[in-house]
Amino acid sequence: MPKFEWVRKVIILGSGPIKIGEAAEFDYSGSQCLKALREEGIETVLVNPNIATIQTDPRLAGEVYLLPVTLEYVEKVIQKEKPDGILLGFGGQTALNCGVQLAKRGILEKYDVKVLGTPIKAIEETEDRELFRKAMIRAGIPIPRSMSATSVEEALKIAEDLGFPVILRVAYTLGGKGSGIARNRRELKEMVSRALAQSMITQVLVEEYIGKWKEVEYEVMRDYENNCLTVCNMENFDPMGVHTGDSIVVAPSQTLTNREYHLIRSASIKAVQSLGIVGECNIQWALHPRSEDFRAIEINARMSRSSALASKATGYPLAYIAAKLAIGYLLPELINKVTGITTACFEPALDYLVVKIPRWDLRKFRNVDPHLGPQMKSVGEVMAIGRTFEEALQKAVRMLDVGRIGVVGNDDEPEPLEQVLDVLENPTDERLFKVAKAIKMGVPVEKIYELSGIDPWFLYKIRNIVEMEKRLKTLDLNDEKAPKVIKEAKRLGFSDRQIAKCLNVDEMEIRRFRKSFGIIPVVKQIDTLAAEWPAQTNYLYVTYSGDEDDIKFNTGKKRKVIVLGAGVFRIGSSVEFDWSGVNTIWALKRRGIDEAIMVNYNPETVSTDYDISDKLYFEELTFERVLDIYEKEKPFGVIVSVGGQIPNNLALKLSQAGVKLLGTSSKSIDLAEDRSKFSALLDQLGIPQPEWSKLTTIEDAERFAEEIGYPVLIRPSYVLSGYAMRVARNRRELRDYLELAAKVSPEHPVVISKFVEGAKEVEVDGVADGEETLIGAVIEHIEQAGVHSGDAVMSIPPQTLSSSTIKTIEDYTRAIARALKIKGPFNIQYLVKDGEVSVIECNLRASRSLPYVSKTRGVNLIEVSTAIMLGETLKDLGIPELPPVPHVGVKVPQFSFMRLTGADPILGVEMLSTGEAACLGENFADAFLKALLSAEFELPRDGSSVLI
Repeated sequence: MPKFEWVRKVIILGSGPIKIGEAAEFDYSGSQCLKALREEGIETVLVNPNIATIQTDPRLAGEVYLLPVTLEYVEKVIQKEKPDGILLGFGGQTALNCGVQLAKRGILEKYDVKVLGTPIKAIEETEDRELFRKAMIRAGIPIPRSMSATSVEEALKIAEDLGFPVILRVAYTLGGKGSGIARNRRELKEMVSRALAQSMITQVLVEEYIGKWKEVEYEVMRDYENNCLTVCNMENFDPMGVHTGDSIVVAPSQTLTNREYHLIRSASIKAVQSLGIVGECNIQWALHPRSEDFRAIEINARMSRSSALASKATGYPLAYIAAKLAIGYLLPELINKVTGITTACFEPALDYLVVKIPRWDLRKFRNVDPHLGPQMKSVGEVMAIGRTFEEALQKAVRMLDVGRIGVVGNDDEPEPLEQVLDVLENPTDERLFKVAKAIKMGVPVEKIYELSGIDPWFLYKIRNIVEMEKRLKTLDLNDEKAPKVIKEAKRLGFSDRQIAKCLNVDEMEIRRFRKSFGIIPVVKQIDTLAAEWPAQTNYLYVTYSGDEDDIKFNTGKKRKVIVLGAGVFRIGSSVEFDWSGVNTIWALKRRGIDEAIMVNYNPETVSTDYDISDKLYFEELTFERVLDIYEKEKPFGVIVSVGGQIPNNLALKLSQAGVKLLGTSSKSIDLAEDRSKFSALLDQLGIPQPEWSKLTTIEDAERFAEEIGYPVLIRPSYVLSGYAMRVARNRRELRDYLELAAKVSPEHPVVISKFVEGAKEVEVDGVADGEETLIGAVIEHIEQAGVHSGDAVMSIPPQTLSSSTIKTIEDYTRAIARALKIKGPFNIQYLVKDGEVSVIECNLRASRSLPYVSKTRGVNLIEVSTAIMLGETLKDLGIPELPPVPHVGVKVPQFSFMRLTGADPILGVEMLSTGEAACLGENFADAFLKALLSAEFELPRDGSSVLI
């Protein structure tokens, strides 16, 4: 069946700004969709106000509308563009809900726009909890006992019939929003009131609680002719009761029997066929741990977080294939572009194991409840690949970038056994490490299983790691058994740093020791077919379970550049840095680099897609692993300035190890990142800054604070998003905050400076070549200084700054760029008060606001930066000063406080927002209004009254 010939133009709805539960996985899926349609010559129209995404680049979409994904704005776009079809499955819950509303209001019918892929009826049957329940019963699929309710009274009656505890699930929401476990009537009343307010159709499902059953997921594809396949099955490490987005996930499943696997696979296909889903969907199942009893929990009839993980885990391009199916192709007609030889109806087979661990940022929020449940709280995730569970798990822990060097070997403080056991039963984001601690404390595996519901298979694997740590602590490197033990430890995922800590030696000593005995990792390909067919892919990972590399490196024959990606998303480091990384890869290829190599491990991103780079290493961004890859590839150089703080923090150490960095030198990076060195440089240049002092002792800090007067600002070095930055207003706060900052930045000085009240914050994004500077934009913050730049509303061009203030800022910017010999992107932040300008900080890397600046100005600053990092100058490039901006671009933060019970929503110097929206307008008011609506701010209607 060929594609539908009547489809000439398609509108795609994006997911809007990143929020908990709806993150960058939809940039990946939307980008793949746009590529698939472009190949067919189909015009595309994209509605998405997330300016930081790859999909809103002109390279991918035909027409891009940076507008709210709401009924009113999407109807205007449909009216103007007159598309033939609409795709709803690539923009998360935001797109799905908007699409259903468009259909219900008759707008799609009015403009003759056909829904492509999964029909509206199937979407309603998966999103409406009551319709889903009826659909599953009709198809003969087992589900938990449940009933839907539209009021508190109804919910209470259902709960009484089912018996407490019960679980609440909310219709038309994502990431378990509004869901919870109610153990009594009081809890249920509170939860239902909130949940009904968050449902698009004012409906909740009250369901029997089947906690501690295994949770299993299947990714299923179906075409218009009822052909089906399961692309991947995944098993949650955490049992039912913890949202899958907050659970450790393993692919393929490890503890299911062959019979269990096929029973649930068959039921998954049956469910999808009965609903008439076309494209891709995710099905979540509960499986009884001691029987073959299983129940369907929910179906997502769209691309999801799990879909992105499954796609990256298997090498099967789910979003790309789903887009092709939506326009009429059948599975047997499509070739899997990753393998190049198999059709899309081949189910992937894996000869490796993948582990996903979520990343939480709960400690950024005051008073937040750290316990995990049915409502998702994590802000990002990592994906590690290995040949053993232990190897993949330990790699994944390091990828989280939370200061842990593995499952064991961390500086955990002693705590009572009762406290450890409580977390095993009532999970928090620390449960994995409490499992290891419990094993160390002698708690039997059977007891841990009883409390946690985590399958013993996983617990015994963690015990292997704990026992290896014990062996390493008694090992002597001069012992003849040492090489064998070290090799075994490496196969269990121990890093050089972990081993060094056990042996109380330096990390480099372990590296030299193992290399002297030939203990070096090998590079393996993800071939998706477990070597059954000769598939060649550019997906690579590094392991100690293997004898030889799967690829030849062609060292010396090709000009290669390695780009270090952004790693795990967290508050302060999100899709903005993926935009910079992907654009750097594209720019390298345009400038004739033979191999543009990406190192990243984030399954949500476009940068980890199969067709972005020439080689993709799905690997840790640690000193050890980057050096391993560098020694294998022998590239022309490494770019560290486009992936945010993780690569920047590696710059000095990599340079000292002989790695050639492209662009700004590691010495300059250290000069800017080290707060005390940068402050001293500003003094030398005669550029104003708030009064400052380097922390030497607590007593000196107190004396300095008394001299200049409170409040004072405590600033650790080498951190992102203002992490551990605090405003102290008295001596007690000063002591508390200094202790926190010293923990966060132990190897670098903490600086104390006067906190300037009543000032305006301004920042500059630009590019320099060591001599000349291109100022991308002067950006004005709407809030006063004291709100982190990532949480501030921003405007380009400035709305209230005088021309003399702007000139002073530009002059200071050029002086700083020249003094630091910047060669690449940078960001400088300023304070303006009473016409006086002073400097706050300088980041010698691509900033969070760079996509916003580039798209508002219409100049891709990463393209310019990459050329400079390869040796060109601004003069060579012939880039003049940028002309005035012909419109106003306003960026607004997206917050996710509603998902974090107890979180204090008061803003300050540490960033709390999870995403952003930016819109363009003829004037500030026009752009600001659209951006506010995009970030889900509720605005008063005409005629509304406000009591002040």
